[in-house]
Amino acid sequence: MVALYAAGMKKAIAPPLAAPEGTPAQRLATVKAQLAQAAKEGGHPVPKLIAISKMFDDEAIRPLIDAGQRCFGENRVQEAAAKWPAMRAETPGIELHLVGQLQSNKAADAVCLFDAIHSVDRPSLVSALARACAAEGRQPTLYVQVNIGDEAQKGGVTIAGLPGLLHDSQAAGLHISGLMAVPPAEQDPAPYFALLAKLAARHGLPGLSMGMSGDYDVAARLGATCVRVGSALFGKRSLT
Repeated sequence: MVALYAAGMKKAIAPPLAAPEGTPAQRLATVKAQLAQAAKEGGHPVPKLIAISKMFDDEAIRPLIDAGQRCFGENRVQEAAAKWPAMRAETPGIELHLVGQLQSNKAADAVCLFDAIHSVDRPSLVSALARACAAEGRQPTLYVQVNIGDEAQKGGVTIAGLPGLLHDSQAAGLHISGLMAVPPAEQDPAPYFALLAKLAARHGLPGLSMGMSGDYDVAARLGATCVRVGSALFGKRSLT
Protein backbone atom coordinates (compact mmCIF):
# COMPACT_ATOMS: atom_id res chain seq x y z
CA MET A 1 0.00 0.00 0.00
CA VAL A 2 2.73 2.46 0.90
CA ALA A 3 4.15 1.93 -2.58
CA LEU A 4 0.98 3.53 -3.94
CA TYR A 5 1.88 6.72 -2.12
CA ALA A 6 4.05 8.79 -4.41
CA ALA A 7 7.31 9.94 -2.89
CA GLY A 8 6.71 13.47 -4.06
CA MET A 9 3.53 13.66 -2.00
CA LYS A 10 5.47 13.31 1.24
CA LYS A 11 5.58 17.10 1.26
CA ALA A 12 1.99 16.87 2.43
CA ILE A 13 2.98 15.20 5.71
CA ALA A 14 3.02 17.52 8.73
CA PRO A 15 3.61 16.98 12.46
CA PRO A 16 0.45 16.31 14.48
CA LEU A 17 -1.37 19.52 15.34
CA ALA A 18 -1.76 20.66 18.92
CA ALA A 19 -5.34 21.39 19.96
CA PRO A 20 -6.05 25.09 19.41
CA GLU A 21 -6.39 27.18 22.54
CA GLY A 22 -8.76 30.02 23.31
CA THR A 23 -12.50 30.47 23.17
CA PRO A 24 -14.71 28.23 21.00
CA ALA A 25 -14.85 30.99 18.39
CA GLN A 26 -11.07 31.30 18.39
CA ARG A 27 -10.64 27.53 18.10
CA LEU A 28 -13.04 27.46 15.20
CA ALA A 29 -11.20 30.26 13.43
CA THR A 30 -7.85 28.53 13.98
CA VAL A 31 -9.05 25.20 12.57
CA LYS A 32 -10.63 26.91 9.56
CA ALA A 33 -7.46 28.86 8.85
CA GLN A 34 -5.32 25.72 9.06
CA LEU A 35 -7.70 23.86 6.77
CA ALA A 36 -7.64 26.66 4.23
CA GLN A 37 -3.84 26.81 4.24
CA ALA A 38 -3.43 23.04 3.94
CA ALA A 39 -5.96 22.77 1.13
CA LYS A 40 -4.22 25.59 -0.74
CA GLU A 41 -0.87 23.85 -0.38
CA GLY A 42 -2.36 20.65 -1.78
CA GLY A 43 -4.16 22.42 -4.60
CA HIS A 44 -7.63 21.37 -3.41
CA PRO A 45 -10.82 23.17 -2.36
CA VAL A 46 -11.23 23.76 1.36
CA PRO A 47 -13.06 20.75 2.89
CA LYS A 48 -16.28 20.99 4.84
CA LEU A 49 -15.62 21.12 8.58
CA ILE A 50 -17.77 18.70 10.60
CA ALA A 51 -17.59 19.55 14.30
CA ILE A 52 -17.84 16.23 16.14
CA SER A 53 -20.09 16.95 19.10
CA LYS A 54 -20.53 13.44 20.47
CA MET A 55 -20.58 13.33 24.28
CA PHE A 56 -20.90 17.14 24.46
CA ASP A 57 -24.07 18.83 25.67
CA ASP A 58 -25.84 21.87 24.32
CA GLU A 59 -23.86 24.21 26.60
CA ALA A 60 -20.64 23.12 24.87
CA ILE A 61 -22.18 23.13 21.39
CA ARG A 62 -24.02 26.46 21.38
CA PRO A 63 -20.87 28.64 21.50
CA LEU A 64 -19.74 27.07 18.22
CA ILE A 65 -23.18 27.65 16.72
CA ASP A 66 -22.97 31.27 17.87
CA ALA A 67 -19.55 31.50 16.19
CA GLY A 68 -21.10 30.44 12.88
CA GLN A 69 -20.51 26.67 12.75
CA ARG A 70 -23.46 24.88 11.15
CA CYS A 71 -22.21 21.35 10.44
CA PHE A 72 -22.00 18.85 13.31
CA GLY A 73 -21.35 15.13 13.66
CA GLU A 74 -22.60 12.52 16.10
CA ASN A 75 -21.69 8.87 16.69
CA ARG A 76 -25.02 7.55 17.94
CA VAL A 77 -28.56 7.96 16.72
CA GLN A 78 -30.00 7.99 20.24
CA GLU A 79 -27.71 10.74 21.50
CA ALA A 80 -28.35 12.92 18.47
CA ALA A 81 -32.11 12.45 18.73
CA ALA A 82 -32.04 13.52 22.37
CA LYS A 83 -30.15 16.78 21.97
CA TRP A 84 -30.37 18.11 18.41
CA PRO A 85 -34.07 18.73 17.63
CA ALA A 86 -34.26 21.68 20.03
CA MET A 87 -31.01 23.23 18.81
CA ARG A 88 -32.01 22.80 15.18
CA ALA A 89 -35.33 24.48 15.92
CA GLU A 90 -33.44 27.42 17.43
CA THR A 91 -30.97 27.78 14.55
CA PRO A 92 -32.04 27.15 10.95
CA GLY A 93 -29.46 25.63 8.64
CA ILE A 94 -27.88 23.11 11.01
CA GLU A 95 -26.48 20.12 9.08
CA LEU A 96 -26.16 16.88 11.03
CA HIS A 97 -23.85 13.99 10.10
CA LEU A 98 -23.76 10.46 11.52
CA VAL A 99 -20.11 9.42 11.69
CA GLY A 100 -20.39 6.35 13.94
CA GLN A 101 -21.45 2.80 13.21
CA LEU A 102 -25.13 2.37 12.35
CA GLN A 103 -27.22 -0.62 13.36
CA SER A 104 -29.59 -1.76 10.66
CA ASN A 105 -32.57 -1.48 13.03
CA LYS A 106 -31.77 2.23 13.49
CA ALA A 107 -31.66 2.96 9.75
CA ALA A 108 -35.12 4.56 9.62
CA ASP A 109 -34.34 6.85 12.56
CA ALA A 110 -31.03 7.81 10.98
CA VAL A 111 -32.61 8.63 7.62
CA CYS A 112 -35.12 10.92 9.33
CA LEU A 113 -32.58 12.67 11.56
CA PHE A 114 -29.32 13.00 9.63
CA ASP A 115 -28.35 14.91 6.51
CA ALA A 116 -25.38 12.60 5.89
CA ILE A 117 -24.36 9.10 6.98
CA HIS A 118 -20.66 8.23 6.81
CA SER A 119 -20.76 4.55 7.85
CA VAL A 120 -22.39 2.47 5.12
CA ASP A 121 -20.34 -0.72 5.41
CA ARG A 122 -22.35 -3.93 4.76
CA PRO A 123 -25.12 -5.33 2.56
CA SER A 124 -27.65 -5.63 5.40
CA LEU A 125 -27.30 -1.92 6.14
CA VAL A 126 -27.63 -1.07 2.45
CA SER A 127 -30.93 -2.95 2.37
CA ALA A 128 -32.18 -1.29 5.56
CA LEU A 129 -31.24 2.18 4.32
CA ALA A 130 -32.90 1.57 0.96
CA ARG A 131 -36.14 0.59 2.67
CA ALA A 132 -35.96 3.58 5.01
CA CYS A 133 -35.21 6.03 2.21
CA ALA A 134 -38.13 4.74 0.17
CA ALA A 135 -40.47 4.93 3.15
CA GLU A 136 -39.40 8.43 4.20
CA GLY A 137 -39.03 9.87 0.72
CA ARG A 138 -35.56 11.24 1.39
CA GLN A 139 -31.96 10.09 1.18
CA PRO A 140 -29.14 11.56 3.22
CA THR A 141 -25.75 11.98 1.61
CA LEU A 142 -24.10 8.56 1.94
CA TYR A 143 -20.47 7.54 2.35
CA VAL A 144 -19.15 3.99 2.33
CA GLN A 145 -16.80 3.38 5.23
CA VAL A 146 -13.66 1.54 4.13
CA ASN A 147 -11.50 -0.41 6.58
CA ILE A 148 -8.46 1.17 4.99
CA GLY A 149 -5.94 -0.40 7.38
CA ASP A 150 -7.57 -3.86 7.47
CA GLU A 151 -8.00 -3.64 11.25
CA ALA A 152 -10.13 -6.30 12.90
CA GLN A 153 -11.43 -3.95 15.60
CA LYS A 154 -12.77 -1.36 13.14
CA GLY A 155 -15.90 -1.26 11.06
CA GLY A 156 -15.89 -0.71 7.35
CA VAL A 157 -15.92 -2.77 4.19
CA THR A 158 -12.64 -4.30 3.08
CA ILE A 159 -10.90 -2.84 0.06
CA ALA A 160 -11.59 -6.07 -1.80
CA GLY A 161 -15.27 -5.91 -0.85
CA LEU A 162 -15.75 -2.28 -1.87
CA PRO A 163 -16.78 -2.89 -5.52
CA GLY A 164 -19.42 -5.40 -4.44
CA LEU A 165 -20.89 -3.08 -1.81
CA LEU A 166 -21.04 -0.20 -4.28
CA HIS A 167 -22.82 -2.49 -6.75
CA ASP A 168 -25.29 -3.55 -4.06
CA SER A 169 -25.94 0.09 -3.17
CA GLN A 170 -26.64 1.05 -6.76
CA ALA A 171 -28.90 -1.96 -7.25
CA ALA A 172 -30.84 -0.96 -4.13
CA GLY A 173 -31.37 2.55 -5.46
CA LEU A 174 -28.95 4.29 -3.12
CA HIS A 175 -26.65 7.03 -4.36
CA ILE A 176 -23.20 6.81 -2.76
CA SER A 177 -21.45 10.17 -2.69
CA GLY A 178 -18.03 9.16 -1.41
CA LEU A 179 -15.79 7.12 0.86
CA MET A 180 -14.87 7.48 4.52
CA ALA A 181 -11.97 5.97 6.45
CA VAL A 182 -10.03 6.20 9.70
CA PRO A 183 -6.32 5.27 9.32
CA PRO A 184 -4.60 3.07 11.91
CA ALA A 185 -3.63 4.96 15.05
CA GLU A 186 -0.04 6.06 15.54
CA GLN A 187 0.84 5.55 11.89
CA ASP A 188 1.47 8.12 9.20
CA PRO A 189 -2.04 8.78 7.89
CA ALA A 190 -0.92 10.17 4.53
CA PRO A 191 -0.51 6.84 2.67
CA TYR A 192 -3.96 5.76 3.83
CA PHE A 193 -5.56 9.05 2.79
CA ALA A 194 -3.84 8.80 -0.59
CA LEU A 195 -5.12 5.25 -1.02
CA LEU A 196 -8.67 6.27 -0.13
CA ALA A 197 -8.48 9.08 -2.68
CA LYS A 198 -7.28 6.60 -5.31
CA LEU A 199 -10.15 4.21 -4.52
CA ALA A 200 -12.70 7.02 -4.72
CA ALA A 201 -11.34 8.18 -8.07
CA ARG A 202 -11.36 4.61 -9.38
CA HIS A 203 -15.08 4.32 -8.64
CA GLY A 204 -16.01 7.84 -9.74
CA LEU A 205 -16.90 9.04 -6.24
CA PRO A 206 -16.26 12.73 -5.50
CA GLY A 207 -16.57 12.66 -1.70
CA LEU A 208 -13.67 11.96 0.69
CA SER A 209 -14.55 11.97 4.39
CA MET A 210 -11.14 11.73 6.05
CA GLY A 211 -9.11 13.52 8.68
CA MET A 212 -9.72 14.15 12.39
CA SER A 213 -8.25 16.45 15.04
CA GLY A 214 -4.73 15.04 14.80
CA ASP A 215 -4.42 14.89 11.04
CA TYR A 216 -7.03 17.11 9.36
CA ASP A 217 -4.30 19.24 7.79
CA VAL A 218 -2.79 16.18 6.07
CA ALA A 219 -6.26 15.14 4.88
CA ALA A 220 -6.93 18.60 3.47
CA ARG A 221 -3.64 18.53 1.56
CA LEU A 222 -4.58 15.18 0.06
CA GLY A 223 -8.05 16.15 -1.13
CA ALA A 224 -10.51 15.58 1.71
CA THR A 225 -13.91 17.04 0.93
CA CYS A 226 -14.94 16.90 4.59
CA VAL A 227 -13.00 16.49 7.83
CA ARG A 228 -14.35 15.30 11.18
CA VAL A 229 -12.88 17.43 13.97
CA GLY A 230 -13.83 17.08 17.62
CA SER A 231 -11.24 17.67 20.33
CA ALA A 232 -9.49 20.47 18.43
CA LEU A 233 -12.76 22.40 18.70
CA PHE A 234 -14.29 21.16 21.95
CA GLY A 235 -11.31 19.94 23.98
CA LYS A 236 -11.07 16.54 25.60
CA ARG A 237 -14.23 14.54 26.14
CA SER A 238 -15.22 13.35 29.58
CA LEU A 239 -15.57 9.57 29.79
CA THR A 240 -18.05 9.80 32.65
